[in-house]
Amino acid sequence: MSQTITIDPVTRLEGHGKITIQLNDQGEVADAHFHVTQVRGFERFCEGRPFYEMPALMARICGICPVSHLVASAKACEAIMSVRIPHTAAQLRRVLNLAQMVQSHSLSFFHLSSPDLLLGMESDPTKRHIFGVAAQNPELGRAGIALRRFGQRVIELLGSKRIHTGWVIPGGVTDPLTAANRDEILAMMPEAYSNVKLALAAYKQLASNFKQEIEVFANFPSMYLGLINEDDSIEFTDGTLRLIDEKGKTVEESITATQFPDLIGEAVEPYSYTKFVYYKPFGYPEGSYRVGPLARLNIVKKMGTPLAEPELAEFKQLANGPVESSFYYHHARLIEVLYGIERIEQILADPLILDKHVRATAGVNRLEGAGQSEAPRGTLHHHYKVDADGKMVWANLVVATGHNNNAMNKGVLQAAKAYVRNGKFTEGALNRVEAVIRTFDPCLSCSTHAFGQMPLAMTILSADGEVVDKVVR
Repeated sequence: MSQTITIDPVTRLEGHGKITIQLNDQGEVADAHFHVTQVRGFERFCEGRPFYEMPALMARICGICPVSHLVASAKACEAIMSVRIPHTAAQLRRVLNLAQMVQSHSLSFFHLSSPDLLLGMESDPTKRHIFGVAAQNPELGRAGIALRRFGQRVIELLGSKRIHTGWVIPGGVTDPLTAANRDEILAMMPEAYSNVKLALAAYKQLASNFKQEIEVFANFPSMYLGLINEDDSIEFTDGTLRLIDEKGKTVEESITATQFPDLIGEAVEPYSYTKFVYYKPFGYPEGSYRVGPLARLNIVKKMGTPLAEPELAEFKQLANGPVESSFYYHHARLIEVLYGIERIEQILADPLILDKHVRATAGVNRLEGAGQSEAPRGTLHHHYKVDADGKMVWANLVVATGHNNNAMNKGVLQAAKAYVRNGKFTEGALNRVEAVIRTFDPCLSCSTHAFGQMPLAMTILSADGEVVDKVVR
């Protein structure tokens, strides 16, 4: 008799989701799905609002990566305004976006995934959390908390708030950086370097204990997408997109935000509110690909900072071509944290970093605009249309979790087949299936929004539980 195993909720994720594993009559895994069960609807909420409100509105989508939405949204608005922002404003946005990457990656690695790595996939589930990590390895636990605090404090020093800052606006930023705040950021650097070096050393020691997980944690050939600079170095805020195939060969080069909708499509499946993003020329699902830290490090040829450069070279030795196992998202994430700290220090040495000219102004000069940036977990694209008065008439957001959606579903199926046999499984086996999703660090709050016909059903029950009415849309 067929059976369905349900993991609900999937824990240690940003948002709410569940996994279902379908077994056949012999008790073997026949299929598996990752379900995102939320509906947000931000694209509809904004219709009728002035376009210049969009960055502040879109930042409310998520409490973990609001900065990425601020940046992508502001860039879409600036395309509508047809303005180029001042040099210092662009530099300060880069610092803000990198600081968010550092704090978000630290949250993902230390708070959400390190309990599995340090304590073990089969360890007591009541102790698989950051406090369990701190009890087992106090130095590592303190390093994780301190790294996240570093990123949050940089965001606060720039934007006056740790989350949901409104500092990034269409045309630049609201206020310049002060010398005192710059000096405070620089003073925090030594501790941040020490903590990320400790984390990288700990990860490399622990990774050798997870050879089986590396083999089955979404380990398959795919394409990869991410922002890159003209000199082939990593980029989070500017640059253009590059898409490579499973061998590392470039499929598309220099994709701008304007070109993005012509090349990237979105499909829907009945079991999730998150869309499935794909490369249009290959169709769906053949055109699916991965984004985020693993994809970025597979795409770039250099980091551009002295400490991250040898780490990238060591990372690329893991495979002859793109690194395929999603387990290595953890490794890539820590290398990016190191890069982020270095790059922030480099940018703060810019002689114009304290310049007072940080905002360009203009009205509506185009009725359509698009912007893109790299969120910690992958590529983010905002696309807006406005009327002649600048009021929003249409918006579409393509977020990292949508790009990775097909890979995450393939990954949970691969892991489920490895750890669920003859209808039998342990708690640790199901934890491994969940851990596949954690490697991607999906943001489920960002990823869900209205698209076409929503499979929404509302049932009204009487006091005794009888169905009074049912509405299906």
